[in-house]
Amino acid sequence: MTDYTRLGLRLLVLACVAGSLSACATVTRGTDEAFTVESVPGGAAVRTSNGYSCDQTPCVWRIRRNSDFQVTITKPGYKTVTTQVMHSTSGAGAAGLAGNVLIGGVIGIGVDAVTGASQDLKPNPLHVVLESDTPPPMPAPMPTAMPAPVAPPATTASAAPAAR
Repeated sequence: MTDYTRLGLRLLVLACVAGSLSACATVTRGTDEAFTVESVPGGAAVRTSNGYSCDQTPCVWRIRRNSDFQVTITKPGYKTVTTQVMHSTSGAGAAGLAGNVLIGGVIGIGVDAVTGASQDLKPNPLHVVLESDTPPPMPAPMPTAMPAPVAPPATTASAAPAAR
């Protein structure tokens, strides 16, 4: 074996090892994503069960793709809304996992699964229409037309009782 052949084999082995250690989805998509909360009307406060908060919507944070959490939206005069955000495998994440299979990166599949790079947060963006917490005013009662008085039935004249 010549030196060039040995060098070529070493480079080939090094490339295979590097390819198997990479995680396609982690490299191409990252482990977090921009998560957005919007409300109508705007200006609502937002708190999440994983520690994020914002004083006025719209709000945007970078959150790990494999997170599950609750979002609570509050605004004076409106009902509080609490929504569950879940993660699930996305189309792009599945493509990243498939890339690991094609390259032969079993370790890359594990890395993508652990980091959550193949996942997406759902719903994202979270769009909430707030409902007023005060009931709408009752409409004023409509005046009802009084029916015309009904005349009592006519009576027939009766004979005066006979004197005794």
